[in-house]
Amino acid sequence: MAKKSRKRLYIVLAIILVAVIGTLLWTLANRTEAPTLVSVEPVATRTITQSVSAIGKLQPEVMVKISSEASGEIVYLGVRDGDTVRLGQQLVRIRPDMMQSMLEQTRAAAEASRMAITVAKAEYDRTEADLKRSTELYKKQFASREDFDRASAAFQSAGGRLAQAQADYERAKGALRETMVNVNRTTINAPMSGVVTYLGVESGEKVVGTATMQGTEIMRIADLATMNAWVQVDENDVAQISVGDTARIKVDALPDVELRGIVYEISHSPIVSGQGTQEEVVNFQVRIRIIDPEGRMRPGMSCSVDIETETKPNVLAVPIQSVTIMQDVEAPAKEQDYRKTERKAEGIRNKRPQSIVWLTDGTKVTARAVTTGISDEGYIEITNGIRSGERVVSGPYEAISKILKPGAKVSVEDAAQRKERYREMRQAQ
Repeated sequence: MAKKSRKRLYIVLAIILVAVIGTLLWTLANRTEAPTLVSVEPVATRTITQSVSAIGKLQPEVMVKISSEASGEIVYLGVRDGDTVRLGQQLVRIRPDMMQSMLEQTRAAAEASRMAITVAKAEYDRTEADLKRSTELYKKQFASREDFDRASAAFQSAGGRLAQAQADYERAKGALRETMVNVNRTTINAPMSGVVTYLGVESGEKVVGTATMQGTEIMRIADLATMNAWVQVDENDVAQISVGDTARIKVDALPDVELRGIVYEISHSPIVSGQGTQEEVVNFQVRIRIIDPEGRMRPGMSCSVDIETETKPNVLAVPIQSVTIMQDVEAPAKEQDYRKTERKAEGIRNKRPQSIVWLTDGTKVTARAVTTGISDEGYIEITNGIRSGERVVSGPYEAISKILKPGAKVSVEDAAQRKERYREMRQAQ
């Protein structure tokens, strides 16, 4: 009896095990994955404007640095930082004591040279008369050849001394004119009309002139009527920019204002930072003339610009986040010839990833290879691969780039539904 009871127990256990396994297999076979929640946007025509962004500083169209050509103490300073000046207005006067002393010395030297000419002219006239008298006597044989030669030599020597005195006088007059100019340089007048944007000295300070060295920079005058934005553009973007491109400028200090500008100069000299290191960056300076006047702008203010490099109207476009890449990378086959293996591996590395979008009918997605063009802040041009009216998945980005696979099931939710769902999730946290 015990053996029969044990046999029945084994049979019951076997039936239960088969039932459990069958239930599991049926559950696995009939299990369906939950659809992925996505946002969808139809393919439509748009105007795409491609732009290059950069940051920089505001600079005036014309700015003059003023230094003194004469050294000395400032005895008059007629402007302050921020003052508006007119062309020819007196700005600075330097104490002319030393220059006056030099002027007196050079004037005395010029007068002495002039008097030397008078003495040399009298000597010249005397030797000329002696030569004439000696010539007459020599012709009548009342004077010897030696007396005639002596008178001729004295006359020629007097002529040379007269020419030298005249040359010394001209040199002295030149030195006098130079000193007078230097005396006039102790007074500095405005070379242009504008605004004093920098003042580096105060009355009573001593400045070094630029005659023999760099000199002291006294002030800067700028024409603030025309302002420019000087920005640095990355080497990968500068080739897209052309002279005449339109730019939109935002000044950090004026957040409520957007200014318009025109690119008028693109530098050909690179600006390299971190040279020789892994952080090496190569930029090029681009200068933009600001069209809209704004009186609150100041030189040196930080600004950001968007330079519009190309515009295409009425092109097929999709959201930028809708475009992802798919690259089927296969490992190179094992071959005996290592050179073929290396060539195949190199080809795989150099293979350009294929851009795709996910198309959907509302329940499933399919991958479609596309060719892209220019882009703006939100949309990218599609030149080949899709038609107007087709619906592409526009979000979320994680689903587009990682989760979705060809044939995957999706459930479409609009932006309002997603916003409400995210709000509830934040509240639950």
